Amino acid sequence: MKSSSNMSFIINLFLLVVLLLIISCQTESDSKLEPPFIKANSDLEAGRYIVIMGGCNDCHTDGYAQKDGMVNEEEWLTGSIVGYRGPWGTTYASNLRLIVQELSEEQWVKTMHTRKGLPPMPWMNVNKFNEKDTRALYRYIKSLGQKGQKMPQVVTPDKEPTTPYINMIPGNI
Repeated sequence: MKSSSNMSFIINLFLLVVLLLIISCQTESDSKLEPPFIKANSDLEAGRYIVIMGGCNDCHTDGYAQKDGMVNEEEWLTGSIVGYRGPWGTTYASNLRLIVQELSEEQWVKTMHTRKGLPPMPWMNVNKFNEKDTRALYRYIKSLGQKGQKMPQVVTPDKEPTTPYINMIPGNI
């Protein structure tokens, strides 16, 4: 009798171990994985890294690309009056430091995940940011403080911009 109960215990234990192994070995398609995100010591550090690696300064900081990135961080993300002209008209890189002052963190997250805008802003990529990264970016930009002024509004394709612009109209297609 004792042998039978020991055997039953061993079989049940074996089945439990097998079941736990099956559960822990689910494939990626069987479970939802969290999208990748930046790991850093703080949200501000992660946000700063995203700004640098995401190329945000290239457009949103006046003269950044021309100065090989040698622009004081105090000037970052204040926008640029140099427009981007293409078939859509002429667009301008916004002053992100003013925008974060106008939006709550929740509004920022929603905007970053749903906005569809004009080129050259890569909204199709920004919409895919992990929520943690989106929040870190907001907190970093907010930490820089309010600075600068609003950038010009979109100029329609039938009008000539009065500001300097980069011509993005493809040729020889």
